Amino acid sequence: MDFEHMSETDIAYHILVEKKEATHYKTLITEVIEAKHKPVQSLAMAISEIYTMMNMDSRFHYEGESKWGLTEWVPPEVKRSSARTTGAAKTGAAKAGAAKETARKKKLESIQN
Repeated sequence: MDFEHMSETDIAYHILVEKKEATHYKTLITEVIEAKHKPVQSLAMAISEIYTMMNMDSRFHYEGESKWGLTEWVPPEVKRSSARTTGAAKTGAAKAGAAKETARKKKLESIQN
């Protein structure tokens, strides 16, 4: 396959299709860079850029423990439950943030009095 003319995310997709398993992001991105045969000035910068592109691409799914897989491997019921969990976590975080803000205001008022 001619990886030299493909985007980094397309290369990462094809690598994961061939591997058929979630892969640690550094290993995957290193393989992408090698397959692209494009010199990089900063490995850390290249990893950061490719990781960001993968994170924004809906074809990729974070599996945990720094491993990435493909969204098509995730059963539909897991996708739905993780979306609900994420929403609940955001709501909980918002409530905690509001409680902290209220406590901060009360403390500030008591200091000023």
